[in-house]
Amino acid sequence: QVQVVESGGGLVQAGGSLRLSCAASGTIFTMNTMGWYRQAPGKQREFVADITSGKPSYADSVKGRFTISRGDPKNTVALQMNNLKPEDTAVYYCAASRGGVDCWGQGTQVTVSS
Repeated sequence: QVQVVESGGGLVQAGGSLRLSCAASGTIFTMNTMGWYRQAPGKQREFVADITSGKPSYADSVKGRFTISRGDPKNTVALQMNNLKPEDTAVYYCAASRGGVDCWGQGTQVTVSS
């Protein structure tokens, strides 16, 4: 069973930076797609960024500020978040996908103060 664990959330002032990390374990296979979603209070979970075969995709709201990257060992992914805004405040979830199966982490809180 694949387990997904996020780390790196916290409290930061507007304009600051945070780096989120995620690792998927419990499989010998490489997860085809790894990415990040977020959910703010009272809102639906939304796409932030993902990366498939080395190609990243971003939500318009984070383009130019966030950078997603796959790491070594395999099945790790990071999200570098710069120039954070109060509207980026949310629980950030890592997702790892292979063969149509999505595995989710428990989430990590990111809070951006104004």
